[in-house]
Amino acid sequence: MNGILPLWKERGMTSHDCVFKLRKILKTKKVGHTGTLDPGVEGVLPICIGQATRIAEYLTDAGKTYEAVVSIGRATTTEDAEGDTVEENLAPKAFSRQEILQALRQLTGEIEQTPPMFSAVKVNGKKLYEYARAGQTVERPTRKITIYELELLSNEESFEGEEVHFSIRIKCSKGTYIRTLAVQIGEALGYPAHMHELVRTASGTFTEKNCLTLAQVQEKVDENDLQFILPVEYALSDYPYVEIDESNEKQIFNGQVLPLHALLEVNEKIVYGVKGRAFAVYIAHPTKKGFMKPDKMFPVIE
Repeated sequence: MNGILPLWKERGMTSHDCVFKLRKILKTKKVGHTGTLDPGVEGVLPICIGQATRIAEYLTDAGKTYEAVVSIGRATTTEDAEGDTVEENLAPKAFSRQEILQALRQLTGEIEQTPPMFSAVKVNGKKLYEYARAGQTVERPTRKITIYELELLSNEESFEGEEVHFSIRIKCSKGTYIRTLAVQIGEALGYPAHMHELVRTASGTFTEKNCLTLAQVQEKVDENDLQFILPVEYALSDYPYVEIDESNEKQIFNGQVLPLHALLEVNEKIVYGVKGRAFAVYIAHPTKKGFMKPDKMFPVIE
C-alpha cells in the first residue's frame, strides 16, 4: 500500500490522532501526515502511506490555502478563539472596506512573523507550547514567510461593532501562522485581534474536493475499494517528468550523480520515471556545479 490519502481532518482531532486511526483502518504502520493542523482547525491534510512517506517533506513544504475569520477587538494567549483574553478593546469600531483592504495589502508578499508561544516550533530542543503550558515565555526566532494572496471574502462596505469580524482567504508559503497573521491584521488596524475560525482548503495540489473523512475512508476499506489512495505521481505533478531511457537507465537506477539536466535550470526538481511511474526525483547538486543528484528514490513503488 503506497500513495497519498487526501484526508479532510475534522475539528477536535490532532493530526497525530488522524495518523493513529488510519494505521488501524488501513492496517499498516507506515503512515505519516504532512504538516500539523491544530485540533480546532479542519481541512485538507494529505497523508502519506508506505513508500510515499519519502516525499512527506515535499507536501509539508508546499504552499497552502486557508479561509479564516478574523476578530478585531480582543487578543488571546493562543492567538485564536481557544485562548484566554490578554487584551481587549470593546469600544465601538467602524472600518471601511478600503481600510481593511489596505491592511491586507500591507501584509501581502514577504513578511516577518514570530511564532506564537502555543505552537510546535522548537526552541532549545523543546516545543514552544511546552514552555507555554509551564507558564514560561521564551525568546522566539522571527522568520520570513510569504503571503502570495490575501483576499477579503466578506462583501460589506463597512464593518462596525465592539468586536468586528470578517472573512479572508490566504494563499501562503510553508511556516505561515494564520493566527499570527490575524494579530498582525489587527495591529495594522490599530486594535488587538485574534483568529476566530480557520479552514485549510488546499495543500499543494490537494483540495477539498479530493478529500475523504475518516468515516468515509473506513467505508471504502470495508468495501475493499482502495482507489481513493492516489499515486505518488499526483503529489509530484508540479515538477517536470522525464522518461528514463537506455542512455541513463543504469545510472538513475543506481542513484548516480549526473550532468545537470536543462530543466533544473528553471525548476527546483525533476522526476524520472518509467512509463509514467516515478522512480527518482533529482535536484541540482548542492556542491558540484553543473551536476545533479537524486533527492528521493522509489524503487519499490508499484
